Amino acid sequence: MITKDMIIREVIRQYPETINIFGAHKVDFCCGGAHSIEQTANACRVYDVDGLVTALNEAIAVTAE
Repeated sequence: MITKDMIIREVIRQYPETINIFGAHKVDFCCGGAHSIEQTANACRVYDVDGLVTALNEAIAVTAE
């Protein structure tokens, strides 16, 4: 399960299918993704962090099936 406190690069490393979700939500991780999902989303002016995390978890659930 992905949480908003997880570091983006670790999420991408473990779940590469999340790259498209970050992109769709306009979350920029070009600088290495060294910060948490919440910190990076807020810095990118994406304030629906819960929606982003839900979409990320839906993406990994689909690939787990």
